[in-house]
Amino acid sequence: MKILLLISMLFFFMSNLFMLISMILSKKSLSDREKCSPFECGFDPKSLPRIPFSLHFFLITIIFLIFDVEIALIFPIIPTFMMTNMNSWFYSSSFFIIMLLIGLYHEWNQKMLNWTY
Repeated sequence: MKILLLISMLFFFMSNLFMLISMILSKKSLSDREKCSPFECGFDPKSLPRIPFSLHFFLITIIFLIFDVEIALIFPIIPTFMMTNMNSWFYSSSFFIIMLLIGLYHEWNQKMLNWTY
């Protein structure tokens, strides 16, 4: 037991030592400041280096991913039709479809499916 504790403490201190050494060796100097600035053929850029991103586009992408995953979860419902009890299959699949429709109605009600406000 003591050997296990000693080995774990040794690994803990060695990993902390390696992290400290890597932080000391990787210090950025002032000469690296030019590497971080935007570069456009030797001239100063005329526009901002980062363009603003549409939050609405991001939300529509997230909604698409959520409903895409839900569609992938619906696929196994059809093959399990013959293997399970009809009542339990009907209730579980109906519950899942109703939850999807409630989510779709909520998104539609919040006007998240409109491309422009």
